[in-house]
Amino acid sequence: MSGSSGKRWPLFRYLADRFDRYAIVPTPRLIILAASSAPLVAIAHLAGFGRETLILINALFVILSVYDLARLPKRSEIVIERQLPEQCDVGKSLEIAVHLKHPRPVSLQFAIADDVPQSFAGIETPLQGKWDGKEASVRYQVVPQERGDYCFRLLRLRYWGKLGLWAKHWNKRWDQRIKVVPDLSGVRDVLKSQQDSLVLDGKRIFRKERSGSEFYAVREHTPDDDPRLINWQATARTRKLMTNVYRPERGKIVSILLDCGRMSGIELFGRTKLDVMLEAALVLAAVALRQGDQVSVLAFSDRIQCYVPPGAGLSHLSVIVDKVYALKSDFVEADYATALVHLARLQKKRSMTVLFTDLDNELLEEQLLPHLARLKKNHYVMLVGMRDEVLHEWTRTLTKHAKDAFAKSIAHRFYLRRKARTADLQARGIQVIDVPADELALHAINRYLDIKARDAL
Repeated sequence: MSGSSGKRWPLFRYLADRFDRYAIVPTPRLIILAASSAPLVAIAHLAGFGRETLILINALFVILSVYDLARLPKRSEIVIERQLPEQCDVGKSLEIAVHLKHPRPVSLQFAIADDVPQSFAGIETPLQGKWDGKEASVRYQVVPQERGDYCFRLLRLRYWGKLGLWAKHWNKRWDQRIKVVPDLSGVRDVLKSQQDSLVLDGKRIFRKERSGSEFYAVREHTPDDDPRLINWQATARTRKLMTNVYRPERGKIVSILLDCGRMSGIELFGRTKLDVMLEAALVLAAVALRQGDQVSVLAFSDRIQCYVPPGAGLSHLSVIVDKVYALKSDFVEADYATALVHLARLQKKRSMTVLFTDLDNELLEEQLLPHLARLKKNHYVMLVGMRDEVLHEWTRTLTKHAKDAFAKSIAHRFYLRRKARTADLQARGIQVIDVPADELALHAINRYLDIKARDAL
């Protein structure tokens, strides 16, 4: 690059930036009018007064353009704002509003293009509207497709008056950040439901009515109650037959481990396995916190990605969400040894350890089983995995061609290997859940409640 071009480059870049931010551009109406006047000038030229006609038409365009631009408000007088929440659920529709304000009433047409992140779907063309008065608004909806932190940056505004010959262009930098968290609809269902009737996705969560070891309350005796639980002192005082009510012991620790390795990044029906496991883990955490237990979370791949120490109360759920909402799967094999050794070092007290992982991982037998055998001595261990429904359907497909037979045999091979691995884990005293993705949270919660009812912790 020569010296002269090096000096001109900053100037060109400055002019290009100014044009991009504060351009005044002709509208299609002006271009059409200018193109339609060309035949008129050509006819006048053949008649002998083409120069006068050209000057007259250009003067008319200049007058109309000056009038049109003079009627447009200054950019500095316009206030443009974007309104969006600080947090939203992945896969759920999100409404965003853009507000325009001016100190005086105006009559304009405008178009707005927002700087929507690439992972948000639902808007493709600029939003257009009519501005009559001091304020105007336009709303649109997008759907975030991936979890994480995102930023809306530029707001591009283009507006023109009644004549519509020229339009002013304005790019305003308006950085706003938003957190896209996992789908928390299941968590909200659990928190809204009554204590004795937990509901998830419209289904009532199974709860065994068994007595625990912790005294809870005294109530009036019913015919189905155990007569050994009758409280004779309360009966004498109230002159009614009263019985003691016990519940499972509270204050236990539930340790949730999330496998963020390579296998967790596999997509199933538009969502990764990590997304499904994370949503199920959060629902399980909400139920455990509501039952009065403490919950800790450990996410790992070949390293420890995050760790949330045990905490109690529903406020701890917000701490967990803030730590894990942006988790991503790494393109490496999960190191179970690192995760379990880290957990054993931090968690000395007996707990229920729930590992969300992929049961098809070949490293389960090599790395996981030896550590689970040691962990099982002091903790209640449960593995939670989701079944690959596509592979499962291949095992039941009809065989019409040799290709179908080959695919079905391979699917059966994986299915039998997975079944044998699950049976081996259960024979070692390790609880295993292997269900479809849409039933993962429901089965994990039911198993947890059953373990609580049996006071197995």
